[in-house]
Amino acid sequence: MKTIRTTIIIVLTMALLGACQGVADDAAPTTVNVAVLKGPTGIGAVQMMDAVESGQITSNDYNFEVVGAVDEIVPGLARGELDIAAVPANLAAVLYNNTDGGVQVLAIHTLGMIYIVENGDTIHSVADLRGREIIAAGKGGPQEFALNYILESNGLNPEQDLAIEWKSEHTEVVASLLAEPGTIALLPQPFVTTARMADDDIRMALDLDEEWDRVQAAADENSALIMGVMVARTDFIAENPAVITDFLGHYAASIAFANDNVEECAALVGKYGLFPEEVARMAIPYCKITYIDGSEMKDKYAGFLGVLYGQNPQAVGGALPSDEFYYRP
Repeated sequence: MKTIRTTIIIVLTMALLGACQGVADDAAPTTVNVAVLKGPTGIGAVQMMDAVESGQITSNDYNFEVVGAVDEIVPGLARGELDIAAVPANLAAVLYNNTDGGVQVLAIHTLGMIYIVENGDTIHSVADLRGREIIAAGKGGPQEFALNYILESNGLNPEQDLAIEWKSEHTEVVASLLAEPGTIALLPQPFVTTARMADDDIRMALDLDEEWDRVQAAADENSALIMGVMVARTDFIAENPAVITDFLGHYAASIAFANDNVEECAALVGKYGLFPEEVARMAIPYCKITYIDGSEMKDKYAGFLGVLYGQNPQAVGGALPSDEFYYRP
């Protein structure tokens, strides 16, 4: 009898250990490869990156990569080498359309950090741009479409009522702004701050984010001027829903940290090479870092893409994404 009881105990113990091992396997950290871009759209991730590096976040094995251009992100998503990535808002829609729904948008992380800046003091409303010349970079991108939308909504024809000189790089715009008093420019952060640090006479005349919201309010619409979103591969989301929940929780906290702790965040921006710490210290409050997900994300983002589609359908990949594009927990 003793032998039988002993055998039963051993079998039950082995079964229990096997069950516990199964739980451990289910809860084992998942490797998650994440890419963010240099520049303001990466700001929201730096606290999470630092927490991962210091061992404060161990729920999953998050591997962050900071890249210089979206050209380094797109192939990684396509090949499955990246699971989650921060990308320009219009590019997310293009990826969705070009991959048959291969990506979904998780959250909005950057609103309109674009400004009309002036080396002078003559522009105080959109109407003041009539008859003037603006220098800008980013032709064919969201900046141009946002500017055109705001101009047209204020009764200005971008091709007839003012002149826009397109440069190839934002650095060229900054150089012209610094060299010529009276120059008016369209610039995103942190280039606005770089220019202002070099010349105190340069001022932020118009905030395109605010101008967009003003136009939307007048039209009783609810979209937002969106510069950056976080996307993930659709198959990765389906296979790892708990990982996505975990990531978004940490990411939302990281964004809150960025807005509430500018000095500390600026140091991390410099540490991870997004742009210089001294520039980040001044620029972060104007970079419109935010966290919006769920139904609010869909409302604001779908409206934004609709505006871009109206300007140029190819700006969003030729078609507006379906509802499946917008991730909902």
